[in-house]
Amino acid sequence: MNTFEISVEAGWKDICAVEDIPVLGSRVVKAARGGDIAIFRNADNEVFALHDKCPHKQGPLSQGIVHGRQVTCPLHSWKIELDSGNAVAPDVGCTKPFAVKVEGGRVLLKV
Repeated sequence: MNTFEISVEAGWKDICAVEDIPVLGSRVVKAARGGDIAIFRNADNEVFALHDKCPHKQGPLSQGIVHGRQVTCPLHSWKIELDSGNAVAPDVGCTKPFAVKVEGGRVLLKV
């Protein structure tokens, strides 16, 4: 797990190399406040970041199954959109998304 230590540019923090996040997996970043952030990598090598709590029962999304542009919560199988944090119908709710980008093979998180 990482902490926010390395500043790349104003508001963006260097988290890890994109290869450090398994394909169809995640990496958890410990935030100083506000709760953990899960950074996901899908099969298309897209990277997403969400608050690591399902809007249903606060399940750890970082332990869920990544498929397409969604993650399925390990507790009750809610599907959450990785880009928006919104639950997929018929479920309703949202977890906070964070801006994330990849530059030079490094994952940067907007804080």
